[in-house]
Amino acid sequence: MTVTVDAFRLIGRAQGDYARCIDDGRMEDWPAFFEEDCHYRITTAANHREGLEAGVIWADNRRMLADRVSALRDANIYEEHTYRHILGQPAILEESEEGARAETGFLVVRVMRDGTTDIFATGRYLDRYRFAGGRAGIAERVVVCDSSTIDTLLALPL
Repeated sequence: MTVTVDAFRLIGRAQGDYARCIDDGRMEDWPAFFEEDCHYRITTAANHREGLEAGVIWADNRRMLADRVSALRDANIYEEHTYRHILGQPAILEESEEGARAETGFLVVRVMRDGTTDIFATGRYLDRYRFAGGRAGIAERVVVCDSSTIDTLLALPL
């Protein structure tokens, strides 16, 4: 398969902007990275291997993502913290004129209010993108965490 430079550029930009949005705390902007009829799920590698659809976080449209942000801001109570994403290069698995499928490794470091810093999650994004208007919109993102243990303080999206 030949991957176009344009697909690699669009996906790389989308990934970088996505991580920066979360890391900078601009949660209200986060749903805009997704298509209206998107799917977002966080799961473990073991569940993914077994084909289990349930996720720790699960949404099947952008309105559900916006609702999650609203809950983070107005309803949920959790200890203040931030993330820092370290992303690998996206591997483009399939490409067409309409979009692409890609896999990108990630490491997320969590920084607590008191300065405590730890590795929060490692894994990979399994994505399906739609290309339109010079951007790559996320149609589907399955966040597959390497560990079978997911911290109960998973408040912010990965």
